[in-house]
Amino acid sequence: MPTPATRGPGRRPGGPDTRGEILAAARAEFAEQSYAGTTIRAIAARAGVDPALVHHYFGTKRYLFTACLDIPLDPGEVIARLAAAPASGRGAVMVRLFLEVWSDAAWRAPIVALIRSATTEPEAAAVLRQFLEEVMTPAVRPMLDGDGVDLRLQLAISQLIGIAIVRHVVGASPLAQATVDELVDTVGPVVQHYLDGS
Repeated sequence: MPTPATRGPGRRPGGPDTRGEILAAARAEFAEQSYAGTTIRAIAARAGVDPALVHHYFGTKRYLFTACLDIPLDPGEVIARLAAAPASGRGAVMVRLFLEVWSDAAWRAPIVALIRSATTEPEAAAVLRQFLEEVMTPAVRPMLDGDGVDLRLQLAISQLIGIAIVRHVVGASPLAQATVDELVDTVGPVVQHYLDGS
């Protein structure tokens, strides 16, 4: 009867939660090193696995980063909460949802790193554009009608991204210290203006 092969020293093989451990390591690396400064090898070393295993689960760095941006909110919930709100109150709901998502530090860290890199790295800019077009836009667009929907929606999203940059990347006061309720009350009408097209 053959005996099982004994694995020699080196990086461990994949286990039940290897994918999650790689994602956790990737989020930490992206947050600390920026998108451009992060390598698959560094992520693998942090996770304690072989780089080939990272490629096995995620392919390229770009796909791995996209996986790190798995938004901690079901798009269906976004649509449901927007649909449940009166049309005149959807700007406030959109701002609150956005700020709630950004309160998740594990998710916020890699997206902050991406925003920092996007100003100088074309690949990072492409990933950010993909996130805006494939994650944020589809959740809100069904709620809008009238002329110039896509432009109005991008203007609303740019307002929110600008808040995120000043609040979480620059860390400038008083915006960084403002409460969610304060920002909803102040920014909600601005976003509502874009959603209404008025």
